Amino acid sequence: MIQIDPDLTASALAPAAHRLFELSAVKINRLQARWNPADGTPVVTEAGRYSSRAWTEWTQGFQFGAAILQFDATGDRSFLDIGREATVTQMAGHVSHIGVHDHGFNNVSTYGNLLRLMNEGRIEEQRWEREFYQLALKLSGAVQAARWTALGPDAGYIYSFNGPQSLFADTVRSLRALAVSHQLGHRLMGEGDRAISLLDRLWQHARATARYNVYFGEGRDHYDLRGRTAHESIFNLNDGAYRCPSTQQGYSAFSTWTRGLAWILLGYSEQLEFLATLDDTELEPFGGRAEVLPFFERVARAVADFYLEHTPTCGVPYWDTGAPGLARMGDYLDLPADPFNEHEPVDSSAAAIAAQGLLRLGTWLGAAGDGGGGRYLAAGLAVARTLFAEPYLATDESHEGLLLHSIYHRPNGWDHVPQGSAIPCGESSMWGDYHARELALWILRQAEGAPYLKFFL
Repeated sequence: MIQIDPDLTASALAPAAHRLFELSAVKINRLQARWNPADGTPVVTEAGRYSSRAWTEWTQGFQFGAAILQFDATGDRSFLDIGREATVTQMAGHVSHIGVHDHGFNNVSTYGNLLRLMNEGRIEEQRWEREFYQLALKLSGAVQAARWTALGPDAGYIYSFNGPQSLFADTVRSLRALAVSHQLGHRLMGEGDRAISLLDRLWQHARATARYNVYFGEGRDHYDLRGRTAHESIFNLNDGAYRCPSTQQGYSAFSTWTRGLAWILLGYSEQLEFLATLDDTELEPFGGRAEVLPFFERVARAVADFYLEHTPTCGVPYWDTGAPGLARMGDYLDLPADPFNEHEPVDSSAAAIAAQGLLRLGTWLGAAGDGGGGRYLAAGLAVARTLFAEPYLATDESHEGLLLHSIYHRPNGWDHVPQGSAIPCGESSMWGDYHARELALWILRQAEGAPYLKFFL
């Protein structure tokens, strides 16, 4: 179980966050100088050098979004130039990409961050530049929402790249694309000029994910433990019936792939922040504020509690809570995680994602007068403290990654195993590096009294 320090503050972590961005500058510039876009999108490092991995194009927004976050944290306009130029020249295909469920990753991390900075007055106001970002975000949310499997007249989900039968845990964080598009006044237009509410599809997808991919200890099956998550849910498209849990990157359908849980934790927590800002009239079709906010809070609390209870004391989880090698590691939950062990790898990227979810959930609950939020806030800060130091922070400037010990696809064997090691370790990922930067930026803004870091308008 994660050990927390109730006296730890964002201000106390600010020096470590600044150090992270000092290293980050070197990493971004190094990759920018050598990467050829013709080689595809950088995904993970192999022996310290980023390489592409053809599966789906879901990480390019993190590549260029990292430079935008670097400018946000430091004010160095050379990084703004990198992020802005690459967004214009490289990201249009991601806006119109009908084959992935990752629009919130790619496009909110680029177009969305740039629009946010313009709204904050951090970059100069240019009418047509603003319109450009807004149009991209409008279309991205609509394209994402069009990947739709209906389970009934008022139920359905955004299906994964596996096909219409597949509901992924990951996609909850891509709901931010629908949220921003909705805020910009956009709708998806369907057959017969039918206008489809993006907020409605956001709500339906969140309901489906909670019902089928999250467990609440209510006896759904033999492995129903409150807060446990399934990476994937499978449906019969002939009648819309739910068939079974599944996984792509986890150990099994009945264990918890920790990055999938982290996506759900962060996704529901930040949607809770977003939905709380909407007018009552916008929430009325879904049961009103008294229905919507407690629903999102219930999911976020359940997965947050599971994360706290099933993660080693330092706050970094092993890649799957049911990974078979864990049985040979003794009381591993009562010790800090060991990224160099001989049995199962840790996943620091899951920790970076989950930490931000814990911080957002704890902050929201605290603002709502719920004293229990302090536990989640302290836990998120504890995880960040671990990640912002060795052996997780990549202090070797020759290594192109920023956050070490990230795992991509353990079942497929896609992660680099260094010579002399029994498991993958010592490598980085685009999403792990990006979320480490986003986590550090959230902490810096809190420490310095800057505007709260949010994805929505």
